[in-house]
Parts: sequence; structure tokens; C-alpha cells
Amino acid sequence: MDTTAPRKPLKARFVEGSTMRHVATMTAAGSVGLMAVFVVDLLNLFYISLLGEEELAAAIGYAGTVMFFTTSVGIGVMIAGSALVSRAIGSGRIEEGRRLSTSSLIYMALATGAMTLALLPFLGPLLALLGATGRTLELARDFLLIVLPSTPLLGLGMAASGTLRGIGDARRSMWVTLAGGLTTAVLDPLLILALGLGVEGAAVANVLARVVMVAYGLNAVIRVHKLAARPRLPDFIADVGPLSAIAVPAILTNVATPVGNAYITFALAPHGDAAVAAWAVIGRLIPVAFGPLFALTGAIGPVIGQNVGAGRYDRVRQAVRDSLALTVSYVLGVWLILALARQPLAGLFGLSAEGVALVEFFCLYAAGAYVFFGALFVANAAFNNLGAPLLSTLFNWGRATLGTIPFVWLGSRWYGVEGVIAGQALGSVFFGVAALICAFAVVRRLHAGNPPPTPTTALAGPELPPFSRGEDAPAIETAAGVFPRAEENG
Repeated sequence: MDTTAPRKPLKARFVEGSTMRHVATMTAAGSVGLMAVFVVDLLNLFYISLLGEEELAAAIGYAGTVMFFTTSVGIGVMIAGSALVSRAIGSGRIEEGRRLSTSSLIYMALATGAMTLALLPFLGPLLALLGATGRTLELARDFLLIVLPSTPLLGLGMAASGTLRGIGDARRSMWVTLAGGLTTAVLDPLLILALGLGVEGAAVANVLARVVMVAYGLNAVIRVHKLAARPRLPDFIADVGPLSAIAVPAILTNVATPVGNAYITFALAPHGDAAVAAWAVIGRLIPVAFGPLFALTGAIGPVIGQNVGAGRYDRVRQAVRDSLALTVSYVLGVWLILALARQPLAGLFGLSAEGVALVEFFCLYAAGAYVFFGALFVANAAFNNLGAPLLSTLFNWGRATLGTIPFVWLGSRWYGVEGVIAGQALGSVFFGVAALICAFAVVRRLHAGNPPPTPTTALAGPELPPFSRGEDAPAIETAAGVFPRAEENG
């Protein structure tokens, strides 16, 4: 059977209709899958807390900081694959989209595998550098020795999810992460509590969930959409450059976040396991509360990418505006809920009085800073899909260093453990605002007639060649430029 022939023609779904509707629909679908994973992760910590040992929760906190580095590599490659596939589909180059989809899967496996091999020999020193000691360090290392080797599986699932988002299949993209979350939800209480495996049980559940994710994701990409070409070394070599042009800056961008989080963990470590355990709770409460913001970052990418491919820069600007409006309204609503529910939330995880106070402080004060984190997320998604990924890297590293280290250091010195959390929140304000202003400036430049490079010429320069007029990209001339025919390409 010919695996390159699609079941039905792929269409660029986002080049027509309301951009707010497209962004909201993709965000809602993405939120379901992400929220399932984040809620399960929070439940995972809750089950661990039922064992009555604060060292276990602290170990999960240290391990999560290390795992964030490997996940950041996967996110960067996923962003690259989704951006290039969506741009190819938006401009009607279907066969190119298939080839890029396959290349992004191979790239993902190699990148996450290399990152895992690089980290495994240094787990003990890395955890010690973060401040872990004694039994807490041993528990965190045992957890990571089980979970880290499965990172390529997680990466392939993420790559498949990004490709599905790139073509506008929000439902199946959602189910990639939702399937993993549901698997963990079933296995966590069984392995952690019923079988008494504790931290090791949580690790095994993580690995099995990743197997389910990659199985569902690859099935959707390869069998359902036929969005995979036969792997060929020359094709992969040709695609490494365009993929790297987005993936490397995106990886550097995403690694900035765990670097900032690692410094916060380091700053909290002198305050004891109670503070680190509270940070572990906060670190899992944040994605549950603000999961739609992370989903929004992935949702706006394909909307921007397809409209860039179609030359619709007016719609690109509107999509950024719509995303910002959703971000502000959502964060304000969630901040109110967290502030009102701070006491019961903080008391769920068996923390000491100091840990409970820190979680309550976050809910009442620091959570509001996610308006500015959200602005930075929206700007990063725009940069990655508008041919300016280095700006995303610049702003994320600025926030993770200049926007984190001095603020956290001064906060810890002047106000103790609560000052650490307040410092991180305050540091996000400037970089969120500045990144958003810069994102609109990039869109204005594009609208003025300076388009970004296409996937096949990402490293060659800013000139955008004419769209193909072959069978895969029927096009018509309009006053605004060349667009794929609506009836054949959405």
C-alpha cells in the first residue's frame, strides 16, 4: 500500500474564518490533553504525600527540575516540526509537509536520545548541585534512572502531537497527551499505594504512559493522516538545516526555564526539604492552574504558521492580539480562584506549616504574574513561527537570568523563603511586556513586505520564493499575493 497518499486532501484550515475562533478552539482542545497530564502529575504528588514522608515529595521536586531539561529539548524540536509542517501545508506544499513530518520524528529521536545519554552519568552531581542530600538525593536519582531512558518515547509523542496541531487536527493532538494522562491516572494509585512501590511506582507509571502516548501519536500521523514519507537519508540531511534553524533556538529558549527553576530550587534548598517540597507542589499547581496558557502557546503556532504560508500577515497580527486577550482574561480569573481557595489547596499535600504558608503566598500574590508569563509565551510562539526564533531565545534567557537570579537572590536575602517566590514573579514583568512589544514589531515588518524564509530556505536568507504551482499547490493570484485555492487547500 502506498503510505504517501493521503486518505483525503489536507487543507490549510486557519487561513479563513475567525482567528479568535481558531485560537480558542485549538487552545481548548490542547488544554484538555495538557490539563489531564498536569492534573495527574499533581495527583501523583498527592499519592506520594499520603506515604507521610516529606523527603519523597522533595525528591520528586528535585527530579522534576532535572527532567525539565530533557523535556525542553523535546519541546524545542516539536516547535520546529509544527512550525515547518504548518507553513508547508498553509502554502499548499503537501508532499513537503509529509517529508518534514518524517524528518522531525527522526530529529526528535536523535536529539532526545543524545540529551538522555549526556545526563545519565551525572545524575548524582546534578542533584547535589541543586541542593539534594542524603536519602532525598538517592530517591530522586532512583526515580530518574527509571524515567530518563524513556525520554525519546516522550519526544516522539510530542513530535506527533505537534505535527497534528500543525495540520489543524486539534482532537487527535489532544488525545496524544490525554491518553498518556489517563494511563498515569490508572497506574499511579495502583503502583504507588496498592503495590507500595512509592517513588519507583510513580516512575514506572510515567514510562508506561509515554509508551501509550507515542503509540497513539504515531498511529494518528502515519496511518490516519498518511502524513509520513518513507525515511530517506538525503531528505533528512536536507531538512536538518531548516529544522535546526528553529529547533536549536527553541531548545535554548525552553532550556532557559529549567535553568531559572534550577536556581530557584537552589535558592530554596538552604531553607530545608519543607521549602523544596512546597516548591514541588507549586511547580505542579502552576500547570494545572495555567495549563491553557501552555496550550495557547502551541495553539497559536499553527494558526500563525499557516497564515504566514498563505501570506496573510493581517491575520497573523490579529491572532497574536486574540491570544493576548485570552491570556489576560484567563489569568485574572484563575488568580481570583487560587486566592480564594489557597488554604484548602495548600493543606492537601501533607506539607509542614512553613510549606503550607509558601503555597498560600504563591496563590495569593505571585500567581498574578502569569499575566506577564503569558505575554511572553504568546510572543515566543509568534517569534518561532515568524522566522525570528533567536528573539524567543533572547527574551526567555533574559527572564531566566536577569529576570530571575538578582530578584530571587535579593528576595531570599531580604524576605526569606517567600522572597524567593516573589522575586521570580517580579522579574517576569519587564520581559513579558518587552517581548510582546517586539512581537508586534516583527509582525509589522512582515506586513510591510519582508516575509520570513520558507522551510526549504530557512538558512538561505529572507527572500520568500513564489509558491509552487504544481499539483500539490494550486494557487490563484490576488491583489495581496499568491494564495492556495480555498476549495482545495482550505
